[in-house]
Amino acid sequence: MSTPHVLLGLLATGTKHGYELKRAHDARLPRARPLAFGQVYATLGRLQRDGLVAAAGQEREGGPERTAYALTGDGRAALDRWLSEVEPPMPYVAGTLFAKVVVALLAADVDRARAWLIAQRRAHTERLRELTAVKTSPTAALDELVAVDFAIAHLDADLRWLHTTLDRVADWHREVHS
Repeated sequence: MSTPHVLLGLLATGTKHGYELKRAHDARLPRARPLAFGQVYATLGRLQRDGLVAAAGQEREGGPERTAYALTGDGRAALDRWLSEVEPPMPYVAGTLFAKVVVALLAADVDRARAWLIAQRRAHTERLRELTAVKTSPTAALDELVAVDFAIAHLDADLRWLHTTLDRVADWHREVHS
């Protein structure tokens, strides 16, 4: 995730101070890792240094003085460029799940590898049930639904892959250990 670009996008909706940006991030990207306040303010400092945001005044609402920030013309242009760049599909298979499956197939006997894959599939299925419950909740916000749809699609792909891999365990083991 590009934190600077996400903050620029949040500022595109109007002037905000760091606390509001952190709250907006965590609300609009509910399944992402929450931003730390220090990360928000450090990123705002770099964006301001680069002329992409500008201080738009001070606010004091029963607490410390807060600097509000606004998107500049250059910031809008940078945001537009970033949004217009198509994200390339991942060129390499990477991730802890993939690595663990390969290592389990290499290091374990067929029964242990199969048991690990079944346990992993069970964990994925349980998470899928949890997310489906969120998706069918009448109180789920649109932000949450978009995030849940994304997660469900990825879990579904992982489950299909785990199923296919389970079908191949014996063949893999014969190939590696013969």
